[in-house]
Amino acid sequence: MTSLDGIFDSLKLAQARLALATRKEKDTALRSAMAAIDADRAAILAANALDVKAAREAGMKESLVDRLALDDGRIDGMMEGIRTVAAQEDPIGRVLSGWTLPNGLVVEKTTVPLGVAAIIYESRPNVTVDAFCLAYKAGCAILLRGSSAALSSNRALVASVKRGLAAGGGESDAIALADSGSRDDVDLILGARGKVDVVIPRGGHELIRRVVENARVPVIETGEGNCHVFVDASADLKRAVDIVENAKTQKPGACNAVETVLVHRDAVAAFMPLLAERFGRRVELRLDERAKAALASSGSASVSRITDATDADWETEFLDFILAVKTVDSVDEAIEHVNRYGTKHSEAILTNDLDAARAFGLRVDAACVYTNASIRFTDGSEFGFGAELGISTQKFHARGPMGLEALTTIKYRVSGTGQIRE
Repeated sequence: MTSLDGIFDSLKLAQARLALATRKEKDTALRSAMAAIDADRAAILAANALDVKAAREAGMKESLVDRLALDDGRIDGMMEGIRTVAAQEDPIGRVLSGWTLPNGLVVEKTTVPLGVAAIIYESRPNVTVDAFCLAYKAGCAILLRGSSAALSSNRALVASVKRGLAAGGGESDAIALADSGSRDDVDLILGARGKVDVVIPRGGHELIRRVVENARVPVIETGEGNCHVFVDASADLKRAVDIVENAKTQKPGACNAVETVLVHRDAVAAFMPLLAERFGRRVELRLDERAKAALASSGSASVSRITDATDADWETEFLDFILAVKTVDSVDEAIEHVNRYGTKHSEAILTNDLDAARAFGLRVDAACVYTNASIRFTDGSEFGFGAELGISTQKFHARGPMGLEALTTIKYRVSGTGQIRE
């Protein structure tokens, strides 16, 4: 282990060199890192197995163990992310616009790396590789501070990446892992003004709150996902059940999983039996009075795990096989509920009414708003970015899935012929 002060200095020097690298040099290094991960696959999986075993012994929920676990398919996904990022255009050195002032000065607005980034994240080892490849392509150095639950996995992945970068002629010091396992590391990172240019928290509510409230360096805030699907009166109910099932059960521990379904009063009687029969006892349904009554009158209640919804359920990110259901009287009420309880992440309307779809899309305040599709697509790889740093729910610089552009900033280059200001 190396002190964080030494790591900060090493990252800053490496970033200055990386900022001058050509696209070809960066892409060659990225592909070499990808090859190293592939070659070290057995060691990475063995290290991950230690983390998974320890997590289960500590009583971690299986939905969260799933976030932590790696297999060949997930390693293939990491490699595909690197491959996709390497294939993208270099985000650095682009001239976004240019103009000539009346005094003859030529102004160019260009893209440059953000600098040294730090990401503080929870169990998912894939974040280690996603954050690295995006930062490297954007000319940024990256400090990774994962959770102690994934420490063995992250050490193995970073070792492979650094070996691959060195073999590919890249900057192996542009990636570092804060691996002491101490929570003090987080405080040191948050106070590293002048050494770290941006901090990105990625995880649950408590982690994000701690970073936002204590950081003395700029933060790109990612958000928890209290996400909704609204089933409108005109929705195709069979398709709606398919979408809700996907949004809840495909990966319930993800931040873009649905937590509350809103059902129009004119659809609740027909929709609830379909939903209950599809979920069976896999998903606990927390129902308001009208949804519960609709299910009871259909005779389908016995196939489900049902409890009464409380006000607290509307603001809860369950990250589990739990779904709250609320009946609403109108599109307006659905929008009001989403804007009150949502976390500005991902929201969906299922409808065949163009006016309802338009109103929902315009008035819902969220990074991603869907019509007739699962919210599980809010993801950098699904959006074509190859990887992501997280889902930003703030409203400046970056919003939604964060790819390469989130790690760039602006430099104005001004050229003259001796002009002075009077």
